[in-house]
Amino acid sequence: TQNPEWELVKVFADEGISGTSTKGRKEFNEMIDRARRGEIDLIITKSISRFARNTVDCLSYIRELRAINVEIYFEKENIYSSDPKVDFLLTIMSSIAQEEARNVSENVKWNVQKRFKEGVPVVNAKRFLGYTKDKKGGNLVIVPEEAEAVRLVFKMYIEGMGAGEIAKKMMELGYKTGAGNTKWLPTTVLTIVKNEKYCGDLLQQKTITIDYLSHKKVKNTELAPKYLIEDNHEAIISKETFELAQKIRKDRQQSFV
Repeated sequence: TQNPEWELVKVFADEGISGTSTKGRKEFNEMIDRARRGEIDLIITKSISRFARNTVDCLSYIRELRAINVEIYFEKENIYSSDPKVDFLLTIMSSIAQEEARNVSENVKWNVQKRFKEGVPVVNAKRFLGYTKDKKGGNLVIVPEEAEAVRLVFKMYIEGMGAGEIAKKMMELGYKTGAGNTKWLPTTVLTIVKNEKYCGDLLQQKTITIDYLSHKKVKNTELAPKYLIEDNHEAIISKETFELAQKIRKDRQQSFV
C-alpha cells in the first residue's frame, strides 16, 4: 500500500467466481468475518461491481460494516461508504451492475441452449462413474474398471435386488462411487439406474438455473425444452437393459403408491 498510515492485512481475491452471490466467495466471506472481529477497519475495492453485483447484498454489507466502523473505499467511483448520502448512488450503481450480471447470465443461457439445439453435447464428467472426457474433443470415453461397477449395478437391479441391497453389496465388494467414496447409498444406486448416458444417449437440460443471483438449479419439469441426443457416445450397457431397468423402477414406484 502507498499510504504510510495504512497497514495491509491481506489481499482478498476470489478469482473466477461470480459476484452475483457472496455464498461461494470464500475470500470475500473471510474478509467480512475478519472485519467483524475488528481486524480490519478499511476495505479498498476496485469498484462497486467488484464488491458485490447483488444490490441487496451490497447495501446490506455496506451498512453492517458502517455500523461497526469499517469503511469501504471504491477506487473507480472515488467514494467512501461512510457517508449515508452515498446510499442512493450505491443503489443506482449496484442496480446497473446487477442488470449487467443478468444480461451476462441470459447470454450464457442462450449460448448453452443454442448448443443443445445444434446437437453439441454439454457434459460434466466429474463424479461420473464409468466415464471420463478425452483431452482432445471433450468426448465421453469409458473407464473400464468403473464400467464394470456400472454393469454390476444394473445386473443386480434387473435381477430384483433393491437399491439398499445393491449399495450394501457394492461396499462389500470394495467398489467406489463416482465421487471416489467407498460408502454407497440407495440414492447413489438409483442415480446410476436412471442415467440414460450409460446406454449411449444424452439428455440435455435436465436441470435449469431459475435465478441468476443465487444460481439455484431445479429439476427441469416442463420449464424449458429438453434435448435428446441418441448414440452420442459409447454405451456401457445396452438400450434394452436400460429400458428394462426403467420399467422395473417405475413398477416399484407404483407399488408404493
